[in-house]
Amino acid sequence: MDRKIKHKKKEKLAAKAVAAGETPDLKITSQPHHIKNKIKRSIQFRKFDDTRKSEKKQRQLKRKREREELGDQAPPKQIPRTLENTREADETVVDPEDVEVAADEAIDEFAPHFSHERAPKIMLTTCQNPSGTLFEYVRELIQIFPNCFYYKRGLFELNKICKYAANKGFTALIVINEKAKVPNALYIINLPDGPTAHFKLSNFKLSSEIKGHGRVQTSFEPELILNNFNTRLGHRIGRLFAALLPQTPNFKGRRVCTFHNQRDFIFFRQHRYIFTEEQNRARLQELGPRFTLKLKSLQSGTFDINGEYEWIHKPDMDTSRRRFFL
Repeated sequence: MDRKIKHKKKEKLAAKAVAAGETPDLKITSQPHHIKNKIKRSIQFRKFDDTRKSEKKQRQLKRKREREELGDQAPPKQIPRTLENTREADETVVDPEDVEVAADEAIDEFAPHFSHERAPKIMLTTCQNPSGTLFEYVRELIQIFPNCFYYKRGLFELNKICKYAANKGFTALIVINEKAKVPNALYIINLPDGPTAHFKLSNFKLSSEIKGHGRVQTSFEPELILNNFNTRLGHRIGRLFAALLPQTPNFKGRRVCTFHNQRDFIFFRQHRYIFTEEQNRARLQELGPRFTLKLKSLQSGTFDINGEYEWIHKPDMDTSRRRFFL
């Protein structure tokens, strides 16, 4: 009983100090998991959280005063620990000046695109028996990629469609799948020699669902931004995306497509930019759509159920939150 009474006195004193905007001398050192009453537990937790935030604010103000007093001699600013800057070491991370990687990429399947030997020409199709809702997402994808054409899937097998598209001069095939009228997968197949990338597709938001969105002017070829594709596998995926867009963007359109990789989730965004009068800053207007991709597998060559895989995701690979593959 004496221990509980002392604990309650500490809580009251700490709560009064927090309410007065002061740092409490008596700390609430533990979260109130031991309190069985839900209302009292939530009140106690709020007090604990306020105390913790107040102490953090005081530490920040103290460091700020020290930096102002010491000037150039102040200690370096603390860098917060994140999953990105504490990621596990990966031998496949590519140095931008790696001669061996540059030599390999000069002769890979995407080399004709980057050497301007051929322009992108994309065939877009769906799963078999698509719902009417899926065609809204198809319309959005066609507006992203110049020189992109929709073909009805019918009951044709995917490997036969790959051969047909390659014979017709297409450089890539995109297949969008759905489940319960919601798009859930995306296949991107580079033609005629592959590779084939299978992505999980999520959080697809149409342009009309984005507040304040602009209209896409398809007559202007977009610029491309690829972020954080740092490993050998990431380079392959980044070059696969780059091969979908022309190498000659039209800067008058001020349209930018971004594939941003963060923790192996690839976020797609499309914007239009305009420079301010000072010309040192730019304002953005999102055009849409937006969606998220998660790589499930990368297969050598075009689509083949029994084909050879360069990389495939397995559940036992998720051993740590700080382990990334792209």
